[in-house]
Amino acid sequence: MQAVQTTPQGITVMIEVSPKSDKFQIAGYNEWRKTLEVKLKSPPTKGKANKELMKEFSSLTGHETDIVAGHKSRQKTILIYDMDEEDFHKLLENFIKF
Repeated sequence: MQAVQTTPQGITVMIEVSPKSDKFQIAGYNEWRKTLEVKLKSPPTKGKANKELMKEFSSLTGHETDIVAGHKSRQKTILIYDMDEEDFHKLLENFIKF
């Protein structure tokens, strides 16, 4: 999956978000855009969607998460500290098929 890259701090994940959805959900992988598609409940106002994204991925992975690019865009890059690609792929297998 080209959306995930290893860095010295952990991994970065390219994400495309859809705010104001029914629930938080990792909906799939967009082959064309090379992004992980994520649905968020929160609206994209006052940083609510960004906070939900960081909270959900921190909870899902058990690692601290930050948005490193795309704070005001639907296309975002998050950094998941102290995690490797293999562990992240194992977590994602519960949500999507590669």
